[in-house]
Amino acid sequence: MRAVVVGASGATGQQLVRELLNRNVAVNIIVREKDKLPNDIQTHRHLTIKEASILQLSDSEMLDIVKDCDAVASCLGHNITIKGIFGKPKMLVTDSVQRLCQAIQKNNPAKPVKFVLMNTTANTNKDLNEQLALKEKFVFSVLRNFLPPQLDNERAADYLRTEIGKSNNKIEWSIVRPDTLIDENTVTEYRVFPSPVRSPIFDAGKTSRINVAHFMSELITNETVWEQWKSKMPVIYNEAYSLSK
Repeated sequence: MRAVVVGASGATGQQLVRELLNRNVAVNIIVREKDKLPNDIQTHRHLTIKEASILQLSDSEMLDIVKDCDAVASCLGHNITIKGIFGKPKMLVTDSVQRLCQAIQKNNPAKPVKFVLMNTTANTNKDLNEQLALKEKFVFSVLRNFLPPQLDNERAADYLRTEIGKSNNKIEWSIVRPDTLIDENTVTEYRVFPSPVRSPIFDAGKTSRINVAHFMSELITNETVWEQWKSKMPVIYNEAYSLSK
């Protein structure tokens, strides 16, 4: 099996790459600076590194990267700095997802490629008509209008949900929504739900990055898990935070 991971130098992306390599998956990654990767990842024999900014790749380079891959996973996000939040590219995740999907379709794979997108519980699943309290709607409206990363996450998910859709014969997708991300050293018990069971604003839970990586790897390598969650937007919490207060 071969997978492409973008956002691989981030905290969750590194965990995902390591988990896939441990499962004997050949992994292609795109990173701006490979020296940011831990040595055990950099030197792994099943890892191929493309050192570049994803949105600066040519169309032919993008086609080559996703050629013969079985899955693509995105852990892309915006750095929590003034430049990262308000600087360019404002639609980093959306534009990257679109270009990757376009390249996959141009390659005309014999079977559908899995696309796993890490997103956020701050994004609702419109297919399920998830309801928000009035005060939540207000907060999300503010975030959407004043913080580009929120709009970027929403548009990236909407692209997969509406443009790629549920009957595309080249791409299948799943959009993973963790709650507040935390760091832990080992995989722990976690639970996955179709929709949030806590308010992401007023009763947020926690999800460890390593658990997100484990679940994304399960989606990529475990067909039973994939069939359960493809074309959906699963929400993942650490077990201790899987119930609302």
